[in-house]
Amino acid sequence: MLSTPDATAGPAACSHRAGPAESLSSCPLIDAIMGWLDQFNLSQNCDFTKNRVPDVAVMPPRPNNPMMRDEAIGLGKRMAGMDNRSSGFTERTQLETAVNSLLNGVEPLPHESVASALSHHRTLASPLLAPRNVPSFARSAMDGFALSAICITGASESSPAILSVVGESLAGHPPNFTVQPGGAARIMTGAALPAGTDAVVPIEACRQLGSTVEIHEAVVPGRHVCAVGEDFKQGQIVLNAGRRLLPQDLAVLSALGLRDVSVIRQPRVLILVTGDEILPAFSEPAADRICDANSPMLQALIQRDGGQVTAVAIVPDKPSDLSAALAANHSADLILISGGSSVGQEDHAPDVLSKMGTLDVHGLALRPASPAGFGRLNNGTRVMLLPGNPVSCFCAYELLAGRLVRRLAGRLDSLPHTVKHYPLAQDVKSVQGRTDFIRVRIVNGMVETIPGGASMLSTVAMADGFILISHDSAGCSSGDRVAVYLFENA
Repeated sequence: MLSTPDATAGPAACSHRAGPAESLSSCPLIDAIMGWLDQFNLSQNCDFTKNRVPDVAVMPPRPNNPMMRDEAIGLGKRMAGMDNRSSGFTERTQLETAVNSLLNGVEPLPHESVASALSHHRTLASPLLAPRNVPSFARSAMDGFALSAICITGASESSPAILSVVGESLAGHPPNFTVQPGGAARIMTGAALPAGTDAVVPIEACRQLGSTVEIHEAVVPGRHVCAVGEDFKQGQIVLNAGRRLLPQDLAVLSALGLRDVSVIRQPRVLILVTGDEILPAFSEPAADRICDANSPMLQALIQRDGGQVTAVAIVPDKPSDLSAALAANHSADLILISGGSSVGQEDHAPDVLSKMGTLDVHGLALRPASPAGFGRLNNGTRVMLLPGNPVSCFCAYELLAGRLVRRLAGRLDSLPHTVKHYPLAQDVKSVQGRTDFIRVRIVNGMVETIPGGASMLSTVAMADGFILISHDSAGCSSGDRVAVYLFENA
């Protein structure tokens, strides 16, 4: 049975449930091996409970990338039990549990006043009340003649009413005359009705003959007139609190004459990218070093979710440098640390955070992004630990950090993606006990998975979206309809 997206956007579970023999072992050694295999997206092919590795599982060659080489070396140290940081995850938190813990007690940030012209995509802090009537005066809805409806009762093509033309009312020029019974005034769209008139006859039903006009149809009072307050009445709720302001809402603010509007303050986010091998984003790659790919992605995601990035800093693989970077923060509502979040020898972020505050959750039953975690500094600032591999970082943000940014920004914390259901083009295997974040593309109305490891950006660049396999499912079968979270318009 497929689950449907809900407020927590839980995984779409398929009908194939795993039995007890298929559940993950709680052995620390197995956890360590599975954590390493997660980096290469191979863990789904390994079934340690049956003491075999299927033929499709191919162990990767010794990596040339220094960062990946350190992870492989770290695995050996974890297996040897050299220190606590290298002992692997003894327990992994389920995604739903981690989300609930992360968002527990989190309220939107305080409100602030911003210029209405700059409020697009901001979240209203309180209901917007109309300070005045719109329109504030009775105005014509079309070109024609303004008159008193009673004066043309029974008028028709064969028996027109003939009235005297006593003036003209133009938009932006209030009429300074009164129309007496038997008279009419030429009027333009948007112009104010002269005193003594209560209706407008369209120009097509009129024929002016010098100082008189023939009216060829009868109208009732109020016909073709925009009444006072017809659009918005003074004091009415125009927009509800929590609304994300759209382009048309800015038109409303302007029509109401509101120069400023009260909105939820944008969460201020500091991004710390860790690693001796990291070069600044968009720079020229160098031998044995890689460009920071995560911070540009995170900045765009944070902006999508209503936050603002206050700064991005690259921090060397030294605990003292990371501690200094965290201590230097004075204004961020949230700090995202990219890289160094796992249990390798050079993964310092969890230890540093636990010494400077609390490490509430570390290690998720999630693939990829299992090394993710979160906690708080002693000053209360929230800190998210995101894996350094780009796909894992992306996954951890989408399923965890993004929810927090949206909650702080006053938005719904559920996933922002459009969800559509499609049948699978192939079987998808999973392991009971963890949630799988699987990149997919839609081909001829069918869902195709995109193979590739957590360091391969191409797997998200080629993807139309992703599917989530529930922790209590062993996978999905070809033909099963699954919920696809689409990247477009997210």
